[in-house]
Amino acid sequence: MRVRGRAEALTAWVFISASLLGFAVFYAIPAIRNIAISFTQWNMLSPAKPVGLKNYALLLGDGVFWHAFKITFFYVLYNIPLQTVVALFLAVMMDRFAGSIVIRGVLILPYLLPPVVVGLIWLWMLNPILGIVDAFLKAVGLPAQPFLGSTAQALPTIAGMNIWEYMGFTGILFYAGLQTIPTSLYEAAQLDGAGEWKMFWRVTLPLLRPVTAFVVITSVIGSFQVFDTIAVTTTGGPVNSTRVLVWYIYEQAFQQFKMGYGAAMATFLFVLLGIVALVQFRLFRTGSSELA
Repeated sequence: MRVRGRAEALTAWVFISASLLGFAVFYAIPAIRNIAISFTQWNMLSPAKPVGLKNYALLLGDGVFWHAFKITFFYVLYNIPLQTVVALFLAVMMDRFAGSIVIRGVLILPYLLPPVVVGLIWLWMLNPILGIVDAFLKAVGLPAQPFLGSTAQALPTIAGMNIWEYMGFTGILFYAGLQTIPTSLYEAAQLDGAGEWKMFWRVTLPLLRPVTAFVVITSVIGSFQVFDTIAVTTTGGPVNSTRVLVWYIYEQAFQQFKMGYGAAMATFLFVLLGIVALVQFRLFRTGSSELA
């Protein structure tokens, strides 16, 4: 038995070795290197100079950085609640009425597109002259909208693009979670006189808690790191209304060549996301199960 256990453990390590290597090379080592760079002043052309905590002190007094943080926070508020609700609605509809593989395939198609491609597609569709969206609004008697050209509409529009791309994939995750809920629980609830709405709140939502926790945590982390769509649509404009944290980090590190300062901001974002994830783990109580 002991030999068999060792063989199974070795097999498991072989299967995950490629993922571990990729994680170490492309994530862990660069993250450690980034922390080291954050304590230096480096323009990538001359040798790095140690500056201690100077970059972090500069970050605390940088009004543009905190403005970018506020913009990112609002982006998360625009994006996550609506995306989660729409995805859950799609999952319930698939579970109750149309769970065919064709429908699931159509829903997940936008997720398979790279964010850059999604940004370009919507950039063309929202073009004020040739875009199909404004043409449709005019056809139904509504006024044309500036969308990405408006300081008030640009950030919600970017959030809408993200919702369109990820709601199908998130819906599939919720749909998979719905398949794990025993039908006997719904039958028992019906015998007790519970209606559809009451069963949703008292049975479905509590038992979807692990999936909901995964969806919300990964979505929040991903939203704080939004970059691709901004890069191909607004580049932080108009008037800095979409200058999110990662875009500001990119500007400082690769346009202003302040690699040390950019690394300090990236480290701050890393710590922030770690704290946010821990808080969400506690709020969702992911260590316990409603089925236990």
